[in-house]
Amino acid sequence: MENTTISISKDLKERISTFGSKGESYSDIIERIYNAAVKTQIRELLMNEKNTISIREARRRANKKWPRLK
Repeated sequence: MENTTISISKDLKERISTFGSKGESYSDIIERIYNAAVKTQIRELLMNEKNTISIREARRRANKKWPRLK
């Protein structure tokens, strides 16, 4: 993989290094932090209850809209 250079403050560089282990590169640290952030975002998206209804309510609405033939 090709590398690039990014400009960050010395303070941020030090804070990022606190997430690392001995011998771990900044690229490794940032990749691990990024992967954790992606998992958190996916979890929040999937577990968000905004604009949701219960299964019972969904079945009630479906039965009202498409009644079963007797």
